[in-house]
Amino acid sequence: MSAHDTKPDTKKVVIAALIGNLAIAACKFGAAFLSGSTATLAEAVHSVADTGNQGLLLIGMHLAMRPPDERFPFGRSGEKYFWPFVVALMLFSVGGAFAIYDGIHHIRHPVTEHGSRLWSYGVLGVSLVFEAMSFKVAYGEFKVLAKGRHWLTAVREARDPTIPLVLAEDTTALVGLAIAFFAVLAADVSGIGMLDPLGSVLIGTLLCGVAVALARITHTLLIGASADPEDEGHALELTEGTPGVEKVTQLLTFHVGPDVAILSMKIAFVPTMTAGQIEDCINEMERRIRAEIPTMRKIFVEVDAHGDGRGLDRARRAWASVKKSETAAYGPAAAAE
Repeated sequence: MSAHDTKPDTKKVVIAALIGNLAIAACKFGAAFLSGSTATLAEAVHSVADTGNQGLLLIGMHLAMRPPDERFPFGRSGEKYFWPFVVALMLFSVGGAFAIYDGIHHIRHPVTEHGSRLWSYGVLGVSLVFEAMSFKVAYGEFKVLAKGRHWLTAVREARDPTIPLVLAEDTTALVGLAIAFFAVLAADVSGIGMLDPLGSVLIGTLLCGVAVALARITHTLLIGASADPEDEGHALELTEGTPGVEKVTQLLTFHVGPDVAILSMKIAFVPTMTAGQIEDCINEMERRIRAEIPTMRKIFVEVDAHGDGRGLDRARRAWASVKKSETAAYGPAAAAE
């Protein structure tokens, strides 16, 4: 199996994050109540939002498994795009906006501390351990998804937003915990009470920024993104390697969900072929593509020797890069598979 065939385990990442956030949320609420820390309360609400988000992602994954029917002829794989978008909205409103509001409220209307901040220190430390464990799982699967690409490129070109979303949540949680810890410590050492709610405002601002970035990514997928350039290049090679095909004159793709992509091609066939032979050629081509690229379940072919060439250059460059990388890593035999 070549490197580009490896698939990340999305469900494992979501479940690990769900379990971790549920335990952390309970601990943070207890610490916020016992210590009276506003920053710790903001982190508790953040963890509740994250727990709910993982639940929404699992709902989307479950709904996406429903088979195609008359109303949804291409299936419901797009559920994996809709629910992450909802998660981004939840992260912005429940997590970020609440933390900013609560922080500003306590800056304007300070409350008397009624408990020991040691509770906050202890729970924030324990939460950091749990979040680090969840982050490790998410980051491990993200490396599989990235396939050696720069992380920004991997996030931008990901056709399943679940793992980047969970990784972003875990990263934000780690940074938020650090902010909360230093806000509590600064308020404790200096005696300036407003530093604690100021930490809440900073955490909220961070959450809102991450939420906006995630919403932009899922928005792109919702309105329709092409398949990975590497998959397009692979499909192009398989098509032009099918006997009877002279050349591909146009190649367009469209992801209706992470697991379902539509492939549309204009193809020039050998001029002497009969209609029956062209039909057999198309069937063989579809068989090859579906065997190698399972996400391309819907394939549409138009006989046209004079297509405008759209999609071809990008696909060829991407596939040439894959071949070059595999040759360097595994030798010529791996690249030829």
